[in-house]
Amino acid sequence: MNLNATEAVEAGTRIVRATSTFDCGGRCPLRLHVKDNRIVRIEGDDAPEPDQLRTCLRCRAYRQMVHHPERLMHPMKRTGEKGEGRFERISWDEALETLAGRLRHVRDHYGPESIFLASGGGYLGSLHNGGRAAARLLNQFGGYTTHYGNISSEGAVWASLTTYGSVMVGHSREDLMNSKLIVLWGWDPARMISGTNTMYHLIRAKENGARIVSVDPRYHDTAAVLAHEWIPIRPGTDTAVMVAMAFVMIRENLCDRDFLDRYTVGFDRFEDYVLGREDGREKTPSWASEISDVPVETIVRLAREYATTRPAALMDCQGPARSAMGEQYNRCACTLCAMTGNVGRPGGSAGGGLMGIPVGHMFRMSAIPAGKNPVELKGPKIKGTLDIRDRVIMRVHVNRIFDAILEGKAGGHPADIKMMWSMCNNYLNQTGNSNKAARALKQLPFLAVNELFMTAQARYADLLLPVTSAAERSDLTRPWPSGPYFCFTNRAIEPLGECKSDLDIAGDLAERLGFENFNPFTEDDILKSFVEKNPETGPLIPDYDQFRREGIHRLRLPEPIIAFREQIEDIENHPFSTPSGRIEIYSRRVEEMNHPLCPPIPKYMRTPEDRFDPLAEMYPLQLLTPHPKNRVHSELYKVDWLREVEPHRIWINPVDAEPRGIKTGDEVHAFNDRGRVAIEAWVTERIIPGVVSIFEGAWYDPDENGVDRGACANTLTRDGYSGGGAAVMNTNLVQVEKALPG
Repeated sequence: MNLNATEAVEAGTRIVRATSTFDCGGRCPLRLHVKDNRIVRIEGDDAPEPDQLRTCLRCRAYRQMVHHPERLMHPMKRTGEKGEGRFERISWDEALETLAGRLRHVRDHYGPESIFLASGGGYLGSLHNGGRAAARLLNQFGGYTTHYGNISSEGAVWASLTTYGSVMVGHSREDLMNSKLIVLWGWDPARMISGTNTMYHLIRAKENGARIVSVDPRYHDTAAVLAHEWIPIRPGTDTAVMVAMAFVMIRENLCDRDFLDRYTVGFDRFEDYVLGREDGREKTPSWASEISDVPVETIVRLAREYATTRPAALMDCQGPARSAMGEQYNRCACTLCAMTGNVGRPGGSAGGGLMGIPVGHMFRMSAIPAGKNPVELKGPKIKGTLDIRDRVIMRVHVNRIFDAILEGKAGGHPADIKMMWSMCNNYLNQTGNSNKAARALKQLPFLAVNELFMTAQARYADLLLPVTSAAERSDLTRPWPSGPYFCFTNRAIEPLGECKSDLDIAGDLAERLGFENFNPFTEDDILKSFVEKNPETGPLIPDYDQFRREGIHRLRLPEPIIAFREQIEDIENHPFSTPSGRIEIYSRRVEEMNHPLCPPIPKYMRTPEDRFDPLAEMYPLQLLTPHPKNRVHSELYKVDWLREVEPHRIWINPVDAEPRGIKTGDEVHAFNDRGRVAIEAWVTERIIPGVVSIFEGAWYDPDENGVDRGACANTLTRDGYSGGGAAVMNTNLVQVEKALPG
């Protein structure tokens, strides 16, 4: 087998070793067949089993995105009203001079804090492109304001740091073979690809005898393929059911008391809450059943099964964590893992929702450091929700970017934003309350967008800068969450049209701003520095040139990676990275924050727009916004092959559809006070009554009456966040009605 980065196969055709860079949770080795600067075929990993990393339909359709006729190929400036999408072609010289002039104007008249840099996972999957290059430039220019928080995982991050002092709470997927029980709680890896080979290892675990239980409001694809049992549950009530499971374990003496005494702090405080000593209300299965609609006997049975089956893996993922109860859900899962003694054990799990391992997770260092942001050095630190992280200075929560634009300092935000430079994101589409986002972008004096397509957000730009896809540049990618391997993306084709990489755009802009030698190294020098200068990965990749040729470096593990195994084997010499050195079921740091939404122990609490909110009389259906299998968030939306796989529809149970006169295929309107979307109905028992589901990522496209014909799920979601910073994408109420004819 020839493992060169570029392999000749026939006259005029070559194969380039590359990697997917989508923000889907997978990092898939690809072999791109290229002829005449065009990808003509894609093959996946050709390694033999068990090493082979299997790619999904997204990567199989990758060339349809790279060569899509609607790719942006030239710089453009706006000619119509913001949001109309009318632009005219300009030269790179004009585009760069326009952006440089606007940056100077805003800095000199309003201060550098009025420049907002927005970056994200988007088309990135990258190390030296995107926000990194722009941040390095703006740091030299005087600074900027930006955002904090991860839409997907902020609640899980907060919970893991609070409980364990680390976000590396996962096991390598091979360890699933050691599990006798696997509880998929809010986890659908068949769609969201939580590690490239996760489904492969789950199938092997099932074949090996593991019992698999799915807890979810939807009978999703993973449950359909794998689960021995589906336990339907109301959105936002997961924590109540977990607390009731703890009640059963305590009352029936099923807890691992030796583990709790040796490795945790604060279980007595949690026990007081569960047994009602704290507030006078026992958290019984009957109490949780009234909240969640999960039958009492099911809660009792699941608690007993999880507590008595050793080892057992409770896999709490990030769907329920993207809610107003986000961090409480993950903290409670961590507590159950500790109560059963499954933390640090082969075949067990630590909870926390992130599932990442400390090998192959990401590259951290570069030959060109980004430097410090002068604006953030002025402080003050944001106090309250993120003291656990102790790193956020003068920033805006990612789900409140557009509030910051609309309200500025008068609304308590760190700056009056006068311009935004956006790359690797489509935040109008992907953060809450898209209609508010559109209003904010119409008001914003200037918006520059680096993009591949005319996305929903790009339509509001004053200046559009066309960027390369990952196939048109070389880069490194970060396998997450499960690894353990490192990926190299070799450039397969030369940049199409007049597209430039984010790094090259930043370099060209630096010249116009008067910064010399902004990019003193070649692309290869920069990539090599990430490998050779990184104390984590350096010793693991001894030969950079071989790594580049093969496109992947696989680690040979003598045994599966187990989160916190070292701590459990020798807690005295290897404490947890928490103030107590133990697993913190009770957190003094959280108590000192004195935040009403962040109790020091995990609890179930009522939240706005949960199922019991009085607003439910007007908007009686809870909305879920899960990941689609034919897009990566809003990426790949334009690819026809993938649209054929699954139409964009709203899932609705017959119990809710029939009284509304709704049948499969009907156009319906889902709406609330934030907006209204038009979408096709799918009437199915795969979702529970009282709940509807619209997959996130479809492009926002309002008509003249304000009805979103693209049916972007975030037209309906809130732009708030939980006490621990979780975006509340799955805590929203809507009504659904059949669309009127005409």
